[in-house]
Amino acid sequence: MEARPGRPETGCASFFDFDGILVELAPTSLGAVVDPGLPPVLLWLAKQRDGAVAIMSGRALADIDVLLKPPGLCAAGVHGAEWRVLDAPARRGPGLALEAAAGPLRQLCARFPGLHPERKPGAIALRYRQAPELEAQCLQAVSEALACTQGMALQRGRMVVELKPRGASKAAAVRRFLEQRPLQHRRPWFFGDDVTDESAFEAVLAAGGVTVKVGPGETLAEYRLPVPREFGFWLTRAVQHLKAACGAGKAP
Repeated sequence: MEARPGRPETGCASFFDFDGILVELAPTSLGAVVDPGLPPVLLWLAKQRDGAVAIMSGRALADIDVLLKPPGLCAAGVHGAEWRVLDAPARRGPGLALEAAAGPLRQLCARFPGLHPERKPGAIALRYRQAPELEAQCLQAVSEALACTQGMALQRGRMVVELKPRGASKAAAVRRFLEQRPLQHRRPWFFGDDVTDESAFEAVLAAGGVTVKVGPGETLAEYRLPVPREFGFWLTRAVQHLKAACGAGKAP
């Protein structure tokens, strides 16, 4: 069994997946609830590390900003198809037409109200958390939608299957961030919970970083925390440790 992570060393870069890490998983993407104490903690951590904190998500950047409300954090959305470094404008990969692909998904959702399609910049997702018995139908519908597109790839996640730009991944986003300030030349720590985070774990391990899986399931990660609440406790303790180090005159 993987061990729990220790305290983060000073001068590292922190990468946090959003759903299942910073917030508990919700039946729909609109149902996510952010603890009011979380944004100030993230902002403090980013300030102490000269901005070397990045939010990583399958969500669009606009959705992350609405939920967290800390302006200017480094972030990657839509599995890396969108990205932003500090206060710079968000950048996006090439936009691709998805109208033809949306047809099979709309037809399936019309038959089963428990399914929830979600349009994102350059991507489309089909969530079935409220109807897990429809997993096979959802996978079939998205596979049919994939056949109607070019330059797209099928991405599976926890109770979601989606079409995203081919080449967009959290691993690519991690590598991109590690080549740019403020995350450049820092040892990365990545916290993830889903199969979509496994490629990022691989990239972080290749860079000599630390990987932490939150929740059950097979993983490449070295360390594990059992549930998001445990991650919250770990983050609180880590920030307290860093604050004490700062108070003692040590570099954050």
